[in-house]
Amino acid sequence: MERSISDEAEAYVRSLLDDWLVPHPGECVACFLDRALERSSCDGDLRFAELYRDLAAPRATALLPRLRAAGGYCDCEVLSNAMQPAWHLWSTSRELDLDGRSIVLEAEPPEAMPPCTGVRRGSTQPCRNWHRMRRPTRW
Repeated sequence: MERSISDEAEAYVRSLLDDWLVPHPGECVACFLDRALERSSCDGDLRFAELYRDLAAPRATALLPRLRAAGGYCDCEVLSNAMQPAWHLWSTSRELDLDGRSIVLEAEPPEAMPPCTGVRRGSTQPCRNWHRMRRPTRW
């Protein structure tokens, strides 16, 4: 039986959405958010983080409150306030040599993130390409 062109188009779109909206095996939450936000704008909520939790770590019921507590009130804020690319990925544009110590004066995050280094199944921790940002403590 021959498939209609609309059936083929729908199957193609579904395969694209599955590739885009489904966490890859072992992909961390930060890499998933980075990949999802490359293809879609932020809607001001944690829809992609919630999707990650539902599909990759359904037992992580505290993920969204933890992201909010770290300053990630929406998906893009998670990648700007709660997590950032690990320092080993940043490029330095100016360094100062002070008594044999190299002090970085200016550094830039990577233009594109490398592939996810992976996390265990069900984890909501970032991979080695990311680190959590420290929130200042209140005095």
